[in-house]
Amino acid sequence: DPRVKGITLAHNRGHQYALLAGLMEVRDRCDAAVSIDADLQDDPNAIIEMVDAFLDGKEIVYGVRASRATDTWFKRTTARAFYKFQASMGLQTVYDHADYRLMSSRALDILSQYGESNLFLRGIIPQIGLSTAIVKYDRHERVAGESKYPLKKMLAFSVDGITSFSARPMRMIFFVGLTLLLIDIIVALYVLIAYFGDTAMAGWPSIMLSVWFLGSLILMAIGIVGEYIGKIFVEVKARPRFNIKSTLW
Repeated sequence: DPRVKGITLAHNRGHQYALLAGLMEVRDRCDAAVSIDADLQDDPNAIIEMVDAFLDGKEIVYGVRASRATDTWFKRTTARAFYKFQASMGLQTVYDHADYRLMSSRALDILSQYGESNLFLRGIIPQIGLSTAIVKYDRHERVAGESKYPLKKMLAFSVDGITSFSARPMRMIFFVGLTLLLIDIIVALYVLIAYFGDTAMAGWPSIMLSVWFLGSLILMAIGIVGEYIGKIFVEVKARPRFNIKSTLW
């Protein structure tokens, strides 16, 4: 079928990079592009509503699951927990939205300006802004194969997204260190009172104080240094995000 086009990447970089490669390859060839997984679970009929929203002036249209009835109880529970955890860490995403969406060529041009190597499209695209809409659809059960996102990979994906967009975990380390330092001060007062009251165990005060004090300082130092390193580490290597081996146009 001459209408079917293809892109071959030089090496496997994962789902997010492959998706970005496809979007970047078509952004100058279309008015809008729709990304959809090939596992036949996302309802293609929702594309009609997405196009209608696009014709009404929406630049980005998110496909959002109407329910998770096809998921197991465990998958529903963990997915809900991950969304809440991401939000608590400062990562803003569209709830129950994966990568089924319509983007205008203008939105794709803006997306191309985001050059980070640690790619998390579900977090990047909401930052684009522009006019958006949501189309809800019922997701079908998987026809064949198994999910490529088991719990372990889902957890890694979630952590990757959080560390790409939020420094809050590192700030939490700092405040944990600060809290421990305050506790250390309280313990120091107790040790001094016990020492002068002749109720302290020999050798215990110096060991306890040094462990708590040094531990507090180390955690605070990790939080402060990590605040900067975490923002630099991923991007400083500036490696190509993907390489296209060949295209079929």
